[in-house]
Amino acid sequence: MENALNYTRRLMKAGAKARKSLGQNFLIDDEVIAAIVKLSGVAAEIPAVEIGPGLGVLTRLLAGQTGRLWAVELDQNLLALLRRELRSAPVEWVQGDALKLHVRDLWGEQKGILIGNLPYYITSPLLEHYLQQADHLLSMTIMVQQEVARRMVAEPGGKDYGVLSIAVQTAAEPELALAVPRAAFLPSPQVDSAVVRLRLRPFPGLSADQGMFFRLVKAAFGQRRKTVLNSLSAGLGRVKGEVEEMLTQAGIDGGRRAETISIAEYIRLTEVERSR
Repeated sequence: MENALNYTRRLMKAGAKARKSLGQNFLIDDEVIAAIVKLSGVAAEIPAVEIGPGLGVLTRLLAGQTGRLWAVELDQNLLALLRRELRSAPVEWVQGDALKLHVRDLWGEQKGILIGNLPYYITSPLLEHYLQQADHLLSMTIMVQQEVARRMVAEPGGKDYGVLSIAVQTAAEPELALAVPRAAFLPSPQVDSAVVRLRLRPFPGLSADQGMFFRLVKAAFGQRRKTVLNSLSAGLGRVKGEVEEMLTQAGIDGGRRAETISIAEYIRLTEVERSR
């Protein structure tokens, strides 16, 4: 198989372009590509979808290793090129917005795998969209900006821990699996990247009322330099005495800051709020 760099250069000479407006940077490192495929856990009996195949360097390896493969690309010009270049590959091409895709429409009630090099400018919305589809996914293996990867896996107590950390970890077990330097792309982005593998599973003990849970979490982080007592009071529009009572019932010191509070503690606070 033609190596990724030569393959990419050939297609770019033929007219393929990386569109900045879509956050496109083409992966050209064969070792990184092989590692992503291995990390994804694709298997003959499991359906898979690739988000943003670009020039198809991952698609070439994924095709034939999974029960059924879909590749979703917004750029019509790239998709036309992919259809020609990989016309013999067992891939079902989908032209459309990944933010509107529901994997259940691809493979029904079974569970599949998602792989993708997520555009930096819509990483958080894409993550939220697919984490909400956890009932139909076994895992997600995604390339993101390194800073975002650190936030996804961050534990309480550090500056990287926040709403994104909690949103990811309530739906999955994330693993920062691979650092990817900017030189692995053509053209090179201005930041380094990382591959994160997420094993989808609900957080133990998380109540069904996730709306209330995330309202509390977002209110707590709304003014993260303040104490959780002050930030919750402001974010919820409650008097401090009422919020202090809630925190006490949940076993949380109101003098702490939002980034020191664990998911289990936010769950307890949600249970207190629900019982009021």
